Amino acid sequence: MRWTSMELAALATAAVPGLSPTGVAVAADDARDFTSAVVIDSEGHRWRIRSPQHQEAAMRLETELQVLRGFSTGIRAELPFRVPSVAGAVRRGEMRTFVYNHLPGTSLELSELTSASEAVIDDIGRTIAAIHDLDDAVVDNADLPRYSAERYRQRRLNELDQAATTGEIPALLLRRWEHAMEDRELWRFSPAVTHGDLHEDSLLIEGERVVAVTGWTDLHSGDPADDFAWLTAAGDAEFTEKVLAAYHRHRTGQADEHLMRRAALTAEFALAQWLVRGHASENPEMVTEAKGLLEQLKVDIETYGGQPIALTPMEGEEPPAPAEVQDSRPVARAGAAATVADTGEWAESGEDDDEPAVITDSPASGAASTATADHEEVIDDPDATGKVPAFHPRPQPADDATDDATGAIPMVHDTNPDEDTDLPIHADETSERRAKQKNFFPTSASSAASAASVDSATSAQSVASAHSADSAGSADSADSAPSAPSADSPASAAEPSSSERAGSTDETHGVEQDQNAGQDQNGDESIYQRHPGLRPPTS
Repeated sequence: MRWTSMELAALATAAVPGLSPTGVAVAADDARDFTSAVVIDSEGHRWRIRSPQHQEAAMRLETELQVLRGFSTGIRAELPFRVPSVAGAVRRGEMRTFVYNHLPGTSLELSELTSASEAVIDDIGRTIAAIHDLDDAVVDNADLPRYSAERYRQRRLNELDQAATTGEIPALLLRRWEHAMEDRELWRFSPAVTHGDLHEDSLLIEGERVVAVTGWTDLHSGDPADDFAWLTAAGDAEFTEKVLAAYHRHRTGQADEHLMRRAALTAEFALAQWLVRGHASENPEMVTEAKGLLEQLKVDIETYGGQPIALTPMEGEEPPAPAEVQDSRPVARAGAAATVADTGEWAESGEDDDEPAVITDSPASGAASTATADHEEVIDDPDATGKVPAFHPRPQPADDATDDATGAIPMVHDTNPDEDTDLPIHADETSERRAKQKNFFPTSASSAASAASVDSATSAQSVASAHSADSAGSADSADSAPSAPSADSPASAAEPSSSERAGSTDETHGVEQDQNAGQDQNGDESIYQRHPGLRPPTS
């Protein structure tokens, strides 16, 4: 649901008791997901209100709330920039609108950042390095995902499979992305805390410094290259190299030589994710925009070669050129076409500010439009991209899988192919005979029940009879044992008419059984006589 600026100001007073708005203005934000405004109160303080437009956006705001709560006072003090704080929230239906303490600084366009001073560029690299140097506890406290390098690669492959099912991604891009994702060497990186949605709008700049970072809805631990994907849309290789050099100067740990290749892949693949999201939300405008950007990317790669992503060329391709000499065009960021049109002036009395923000969907810079003025999609040849290649299900890595694990189950070869057997262990005649005597292999239901009671009533009475000089008394005790089932022997207690079966057998059988219980096959003392501590508790 989209709120007007005045409605957002009213929600702010409900979320923050005592707040008395005197002015309100529309704030730039992701217009498809959030409605935002900045309110100034009677004391001159500023507050930012952010309201979700659908359930998915609401879940992202709830995630951001958990993230910001995880930024303790100690963590905030160590960061070279400020992060927002939630001042209050108000629920409307199933979704909540949040009010944040306003942060200083202003977000600049990407073209403005590329022409910024050396100090600002250096601070951008230091800001990204500080995010990646955060402790994993920030992610754990918010109960957010953590990925190893191999699991993150598998996640990308699964997302590629899902995107391919739409049938609307050019085959050239599918082959290009899959080739890079299958290259394990490209994905050897050290996971780090990643912002996940970093771009020029997230950086608030004042003077020569990045004073604040916003938009913490996609925080996780994974590939640090994701936070560099926005730089691929800069179109200025010198600016990108300066930011990367500053990042490596301020970052602790070893440099990642393939970071910008994966960043370019992330920027390209974001267009496919935008297409999948459009289909999932049944938003035809998102689908149309994504298809147009994908088609433009295909044409750019065919014409200019594209930015380098894979380490090795695909079959029939020339080796990829180094990043600094690659002839390519910037990748347009998905969703960047939606902007907020507003003068930014304050409405001190609230007059003439009761209209909703005007949303304009214009194509991103460098991207060709795929719709007419009447929003009718123009497609010259729907089959121009060819058939989508088949994708096969991919094995999921085990929990303890390493980057070198193949995921395949090793083959077990027969060490003796001439021997016709399926068992790796062969029982000799003596052990098989002793096993049968211990009733390990019962042949009927009655023998199974009696085997279950061997360790209780029968064995206990047999052990007791081994110490008796009167063998006849031992036989009587053996005959009477089955008729009085023990509480510790549920199998014999559930057996019906056990005394009748005992009476129907040969009377000498019970004597022989007691004698065998007291002696082993060679006539020696049983294990219970040699080691009394092993006797059952009922003996």
